[in-house]
Amino acid sequence: MVENTPKAAELAYLPPAVPPSNHGHTVAAWVTMIGITLGALVSAVALVLPTPSAVLFWAGLSVVVAALLVGWFLRQAGLGQKSVRR
Repeated sequence: MVENTPKAAELAYLPPAVPPSNHGHTVAAWVTMIGITLGALVSAVALVLPTPSAVLFWAGLSVVVAALLVGWFLRQAGLGQKSVRR
């Protein structure tokens, strides 16, 4: 016969509170994604031109790197999502 009485009280552990979820709706996120999109577009156009342009391709990649740096600086300036201390 199976006994249904609990032998010990079950403990439940709750995780720490989660930060508010804004899913990246910050100035830093928007500026970074617009820059990455424009840089990728420039590089893609350079690849499909009848005479591929290496200079235009590398210029597009430079725009992507610049956008990443600008996004990082904006986050450090307080315009990005707050980081969670663990």
